[in-house]
Amino acid sequence: METIKKINIGIKHIATLTGHSGCVYAMDKGISDNTVFTAGSDMFIALWNLETLQAEKFSASLPAAVYAICHIPEKKLLLAGTTTGSIHILDLEKKEEKKMLQHHTAPIFDIKYSLETNCFYTAGGDGNFAVCSLDTLSLIKMKKLSKEKVRSIDFNYTTSEIAVALGDCNILVFDLHTLDYKKDFIGHGLASNVVRYSPDGKFLLTGGRDAHLNIWQVGNYDLLKSIPAHNWAIYDIVFSPDATLFATASRDKTIKIWDAKTFQLLKRITKENFDAHTHSVNKLIWSTYNNYLVSVGDDRLVMVREVNSF
Repeated sequence: METIKKINIGIKHIATLTGHSGCVYAMDKGISDNTVFTAGSDMFIALWNLETLQAEKFSASLPAAVYAICHIPEKKLLLAGTTTGSIHILDLEKKEEKKMLQHHTAPIFDIKYSLETNCFYTAGGDGNFAVCSLDTLSLIKMKKLSKEKVRSIDFNYTTSEIAVALGDCNILVFDLHTLDYKKDFIGHGLASNVVRYSPDGKFLLTGGRDAHLNIWQVGNYDLLKSIPAHNWAIYDIVFSPDATLFATASRDKTIKIWDAKTFQLLKRITKENFDAHTHSVNKLIWSTYNNYLVSVGDDRLVMVREVNSF
């Protein structure tokens, strides 16, 4: 019988970065390993240096609040999805807007790209899931998935699948290359907010407005475990660079660290025991730089923590 060793976690608060004048909703990896982009209700995109713990000499102003950003380093592009449904494509080399797309009629909640399909994908509050070409930066296909919001997108390259979370509680799974329907199931008792495949492609983790963290077996998508993980909606799930841990972020103002093998809770990051957010935590990035876990929230803050396991 295999002996499972419990992981001990050490968390060190590195910095609280200020500069946004509104809620921060979006974040993605930056131009280098030690940078991250953030954006939110102040209609402003910032670039932060995790080494100097300062803002870089970069900024972009948009005409509406930003709910989603997607950095495509291979194309030197930054995509920003706004509350009006517009997608602004910024050329990072020329430092100018290259194109603006308006195929959604409601807020953009997620943007993801795939070099394997040479496409980027957008999730809209209008219930539409859109596929665009990375070459032409134009719409290829639009699929109406729900009368509610499309909230989150993730890829499983092991099985060549795309999972999508919907505001009507459902999770849909499509073939990555053909977009043929493969599976749908009720993910949560309330809106399904986030989908995240494990790095080995064996599990799909989902978080919902019902505050549950659900673990699904990829293939048949049987529910393996349903955990009442938070007190309010779960907004994001990220894995550590070495894939041994994952973190969840919630509207309940907390971040929780979990064992990726046993799905056991290891650490709570709350205002009571750490420097933590005072409002909803909206987005996470677990950076390869110093194993920093970066979080953003409604309190306008960008928080940087070093996470060590032993």
